[in-house]
Amino acid sequence: MKINIPKHANYIIHTLQDHGYEAYVVGGCVRDSLLGQIPKDWDITTSASPYEVKELFAHTIDTGLQHGTVTIMMDKEPYEVTTYRMDGDYVDHRRPTEVIFTKSLAEDVLRRDFTINAMAYNDEAGLVDLHHGKEDLEQGIIRCVGVARDRFDEDALRILRALRFAARFDFTIEEETQKAMAEKKEFLKDISAERIREEFTKMITSDHPEIILTAYEMGITKIILPEWDVMMATPQNHPHHMYNVGIHSLTAMQHVKATPVLRYAMLLHDSGKPATRTTDENGIDHFYQHPLISGDIARTVMNRLKFDNATKNQVITLVKWHDWRFMTKEEINKRSIRRLANKIGVENTRLLFEVQKADILAQSMHQRMDKLEILALTMDLFEEIVADMDCLTIKDLAINGGDLIRLGIKPGKHMGEILDMLLFMVLDDPKLNNKDLLLCMVTEMEHLK
Repeated sequence: MKINIPKHANYIIHTLQDHGYEAYVVGGCVRDSLLGQIPKDWDITTSASPYEVKELFAHTIDTGLQHGTVTIMMDKEPYEVTTYRMDGDYVDHRRPTEVIFTKSLAEDVLRRDFTINAMAYNDEAGLVDLHHGKEDLEQGIIRCVGVARDRFDEDALRILRALRFAARFDFTIEEETQKAMAEKKEFLKDISAERIREEFTKMITSDHPEIILTAYEMGITKIILPEWDVMMATPQNHPHHMYNVGIHSLTAMQHVKATPVLRYAMLLHDSGKPATRTTDENGIDHFYQHPLISGDIARTVMNRLKFDNATKNQVITLVKWHDWRFMTKEEINKRSIRRLANKIGVENTRLLFEVQKADILAQSMHQRMDKLEILALTMDLFEEIVADMDCLTIKDLAINGGDLIRLGIKPGKHMGEILDMLLFMVLDDPKLNNKDLLLCMVTEMEHLK
């Protein structure tokens, strides 16, 4: 099978070959090409040392000379070129103590994680597949190169990478690889939160977030997300539910778009239920105030995984507000919807409705159609509010601080209270958002004082 290597990558390979060195595209780009997918990156491996590579190309960046990596810029596109290497001993289950350059492609691919990532290719040699990666690719198998225990001893992050690739490609993890993952899972404690976040996020934003169940069965979530194990142990004996808290949350994840914000919101939206579960005299479970506790747990998880503030705050907001809803069609009103949008923002309001729909679809059939109808009517009213450009924030008011200053009101706390009061009234009745009318109202209020 011929792989269509981009012209710049081919130019790099041929330049290295013309100077007596071996060179191949390697790893993920070969794997994805064999799967008929378009690779994001084209990494190149070579027998040339980093310094020999630098001598042959005009525009290079020293991205990791100590590890044998040079980035070559071709028409503003980066191509990583890495020297064949062997890794020294690993002492922290993440990084080798030293890197030893070699002239052997066979020694280089032996250090790679999985067979499907250990294939190399160039147009002259064709596919170099020393560990039967193509066969595993065709059979849908994730298998370690060599001895699985050794690969996870070297780099425990590979445990999560195995799960991530299984989720991405809907592959099965080979038995010995699974056993080694379960055996070496404690080493994940040595991995940085940022790297765990990166792999776990890719897992749950794949087309198969249910891979988290495999991680749970292996005892891996107990290390990286112990909250999930507690959720899996919490039943929901209630007419509105048919799953335990963990399976309900997973099912809800499968009903939202694969974005980090929405997937983490659904993962954690009911994480407070274990701590708030009570059972009444009829054997019915209740989870009073669980959204607030879930929001606190979401904050803990997002902090532990070192998420940026924007993502963290958005997830927490959706989790805390996920239970906001009208119970009957008769209750639905624009005033309450405007107040919601004022508190959490227009974008978050739209996302909240997605969260609520997914939540409903992960519950039992009890009153499901009624819930979905109420939600649809609520969403329609919200879109009307947005289309009518109703005032939702202080900046949407027809007057501002400058107008109040011209009335003789000094900047400060009192001015803020006046604007808040006006917004409160306008949220109830958008027709009041008229500059002359608001100025008149302020004048009267200040005069009465």
